[in-house]
Amino acid sequence: MKWLVAVIKPFTLEDVRQALADAGVRGMTVGEVRGCGRERGDTELYRGAGYAVDFLPKLRIEVAVADDRVERAIEAICEAAHTGKAGDGKLFVLPLEHVVRARTREVDADAL
Repeated sequence: MKWLVAVIKPFTLEDVRQALADAGVRGMTVGEVRGCGRERGDTELYRGAGYAVDFLPKLRIEVAVADDRVERAIEAICEAAHTGKAGDGKLFVLPLEHVVRARTREVDADAL
């Protein structure tokens, strides 16, 4: 099993959600975060004065994925989040040792 953490642009969320569903991934956790990478923020105009926005709004999606669906999930996220511009996001893949569903006590792949 793997733990996928994706940081994406907010407007791509629905496309990513649908792509993951099509890839057989059923659940996810989504949170609002702020960050910067190579795009190095932006310059905004407020009341005629420019100011730097160093941390841009992003979404962090976390998904637990069975080993047989990992590559499909990675491809689904990358394809759906792609705009071709700086700031499309990052995807981190981490090993996931153990999962337990609290309600039923199912473990590992059965808990996903």
